[in-house]
Amino acid sequence: METDSGTSSTDGKALFPLYTITFIGTLGFGIILTFLVFLVTEYGGNALVYGILASTYPAFQLIGAPILGRWSDLYGRKKILLLSQAGTLLAWVIFLVALFFPVIPLIEVRSDLLGIFTVTLPLLALFFARALDGITGGNVSVANAYLADLTSEEERNKNYGRMSVASNLGYVFGPALAGLLGATVYGELLPVSVALVISIIGTLIVLFLLPDSKPCEIEEYSESTGIRKVLGQEQKECYKIEAGSKITFGEVFKLEYIPFMLIVYFLIFLGFNIYYTAFPVFAVVALEWSPAELGVYFSVISALMAFVQGPVLAKLAKRYRESILVVVGGFILGLQFILIISGNIFLLYLAAVFFAFGNGIMWPSILSILSKFAGKKYQGSVQGFAMSASSLASIIGLLAGGLLYTQLGVISFLIAAAIIYLVVFLSFRLVKIEKERLAETAVAEI
Repeated sequence: METDSGTSSTDGKALFPLYTITFIGTLGFGIILTFLVFLVTEYGGNALVYGILASTYPAFQLIGAPILGRWSDLYGRKKILLLSQAGTLLAWVIFLVALFFPVIPLIEVRSDLLGIFTVTLPLLALFFARALDGITGGNVSVANAYLADLTSEEERNKNYGRMSVASNLGYVFGPALAGLLGATVYGELLPVSVALVISIIGTLIVLFLLPDSKPCEIEEYSESTGIRKVLGQEQKECYKIEAGSKITFGEVFKLEYIPFMLIVYFLIFLGFNIYYTAFPVFAVVALEWSPAELGVYFSVISALMAFVQGPVLAKLAKRYRESILVVVGGFILGLQFILIISGNIFLLYLAAVFFAFGNGIMWPSILSILSKFAGKKYQGSVQGFAMSASSLASIIGLLAGGLLYTQLGVISFLIAAAIIYLVVFLSFRLVKIEKERLAETAVAEI
């Protein structure tokens, strides 16, 4: 039998590279998010082109994430993380090269419905770069499966919280770094170059610092003994992997509770992306915020969320079940969508606090519950399909958010709130499921 060091003790040194990779990934995304709209405009695009370009990444991630997740179950997490990082690195190379392309018009569009825009050579290269990054963008789902491999169920919520902290810190520093570097005489060239260097560092971390994680193989299941559990040496769940084995979309939906969790996943991302598209328009048009004011607002949310998902979540996770945290967090999160409608600056920043606290305790709990339902055998595959569900919701939300705000104004935030409260309603089923599983565990230990 292949031994495994993935116990609860691995949440220190072994998981630190994983947290670093997550931070680097969101740091790069935070950098590009700050100036991408200006590049699109400079190269001939308009708001519609920007929306389509923003949805290109999740559209291709929808295709690639389940494939990479399934491969990680078969060939090991590290190899697939390395493949994903290499794809991101190559995408940044293409992105950087595109800045040197001449602005050659390829297609001109003049439409009352679509507006006026021109597809140019560098703009086409940007689309290709985002598509490549998306198709190899299964790093989040693989990283989630990797964390599940190395941590016990008791510590999983806390460690997912730490990973979310690393992610949010990337969103805090990324826009600030982009603003600082973009203000130089080199314009967008310097922040893109820095993002490329950051991607190289991430690839090297995966290659040299991240230990491999692959399901072990045995002929029969081993039964845990009471003394092993007490001493922290409980046998990892192992199983035999047949060559070329894979799980299909239909088989995922036959796994207990997984279809329900994928629906929850989809709805959460749908609500978020409607907000993420509509709020910047609301801030610029209705509130007349500058890019700096908008950047400060999002940085405040990310910084608060990093605090919540660190020490706050660690304490709450010890006292309350994950399903309870999902319900309470979702309820608080929905309130923030309602508070921002007034446009009052005090209520806006109160909404930021609600956003950070609600999402900060809800999302890591959702990730932990999904990983437990997936089990060891199909961890990577299920995480990949979950990423596909989020990608599909991101595509719909990004395209619908701007349209909803254009047609309905601030009512679009109420729609986002309604979606989140639907998640809260559905999450009461998680409370029931968790009670049943705890009861079954108690009976089995007697």
